[in-house]
Amino acid sequence: MTRKVRFKSGVEVPALGMGTWNMGDDVSLRSDEIASLQAGLDAGLRVIDTAEMYGNGRSESVVGEAIEKRRDDVFLVSKVLPSNASAKGVLRSCTDSLKRLRTDYVDLYLLHWRGSVPLEETFEAFEKLRDRGMIRSWGVSNFDTDDMEKVELTDHGENCVANQVLYSLSHRGIEFDLLEEDRARQAVTMAYSPLGQGGGMLKDNVLAKIARKHTTSQGPATPAQIALAWVLRQPSLIAIPKAGSKKHLLENIAAQGIRLNDDDLAALDKAFPPPGKKVPLEVI
Repeated sequence: MTRKVRFKSGVEVPALGMGTWNMGDDVSLRSDEIASLQAGLDAGLRVIDTAEMYGNGRSESVVGEAIEKRRDDVFLVSKVLPSNASAKGVLRSCTDSLKRLRTDYVDLYLLHWRGSVPLEETFEAFEKLRDRGMIRSWGVSNFDTDDMEKVELTDHGENCVANQVLYSLSHRGIEFDLLEEDRARQAVTMAYSPLGQGGGMLKDNVLAKIARKHTTSQGPATPAQIALAWVLRQPSLIAIPKAGSKKHLLENIAAQGIRLNDDDLAALDKAFPPPGKKVPLEVI
């Protein structure tokens, strides 16, 4: 059964979403990328994550084409760069994003990472966007525990509904404190790059060994599916792996059916140890 995650606003979405980092960079892949996103929606996924930074808007353009005739099927997430997070910059960036996305609102708008613009100014701008109907909710990205504490102390900070951060077997630092901090604040954690970067993590022998023990609706499990199932086991968390083709997208969906047992989890802890102390938030 597909696990769901509920935002403090009451909106509920599947825990598995679709990332779009690097989509739109290669024109020859555009049709495959659009087909992948549409296949995900056909299969019941809802969350599509993008950002103005991705390909200088090219990712948003791909998403816009993919969802143009089925906007109601999508929980759409985009992000504003910290250099554009001033009162005027937020309005300008959101307006430009909406044009590329071919819609008049996004469901969740995130500050991509913390910059020099005061949080008070950015959050006030987000509230104005929400009042205008340009966004439904807002949150942050790449915020560590001390940053989230500042969010809580900032005007309108209680309206922050999400924190998008790096999380995978090879990047487990947020388990020490941030995951629980986000849950305590009712901020959904969104895990980007849950399959790692460059494929190195997926070549680990332990992942391969565990994969041989499991099957999915598509057949024998793969190391990538084990890694994704491991991330998806966390409550109040949405994973947003990129799938540039329909084949990869269907593999991600099938990973939802994998249930890792205690022996699997212990073996993964040994191969990819959890943090024993606070570590700085990792970002890629």
